[in-house]
Amino acid sequence: MSLELIRRYFPAAAEEQLARYARMETLYREWNEKINVISRKDIDALTLHHTLHSLVIAKIIRFKPGTRVLDAGTGGGFPGIPLAILFPEVDFLLVDSVGKKVRVVEAVAEALGLDNVRARQERVEDVNERFDFVVSRAVTAFPLFVSWTRKKIRANDFNALPNGILYLKGGDFREEIRNFRRELTIYPVSDYFDDPYFEAKSLLYLPA
Repeated sequence: MSLELIRRYFPAAAEEQLARYARMETLYREWNEKINVISRKDIDALTLHHTLHSLVIAKIIRFKPGTRVLDAGTGGGFPGIPLAILFPEVDFLLVDSVGKKVRVVEAVAEALGLDNVRARQERVEDVNERFDFVVSRAVTAFPLFVSWTRKKIRANDFNALPNGILYLKGGDFREEIRNFRRELTIYPVSDYFDDPYFEAKSLLYLPA
């Protein structure tokens, strides 16, 4: 069932990629027995709640080879790991301030043979590199996240979408985005995936 969801929404995914998604789910279940990186209620719906949710970014943009992406506050590796499987020629840096989560990310990336993934225990605001895109899943209030990351985005665009922030957010965030309304594009996740889980979830895109 898990792989069928990915096949359904990403029919162009290669068999090797599908095999990695299957292996990824097994790895997270094993790691979650040792370190609780994913909530107990979510681990049984990993593909829907984490993998597919992360991959909605790929419905908005197909990152070109050579794109550099920062996953800021990656937690256990989302959205970075699922995106890295789908875009093997894109460079991903996954950072989190919690060491045990970064160790899980490193172990999962190594087990999956993801040579395009680096992971570091680091505060987002301390990252001293530039990227084409910053991705994240609601690690803090949107204005604060923008203040941490916007200056880490480089100016030269070469993807179909101009460089910027891609931020997965749920619930009522109208007040948080009040000062960004003119720049912001909001993509309801339910426009791309029809499961009820996604009804109140959105992808916010803020160009740099």
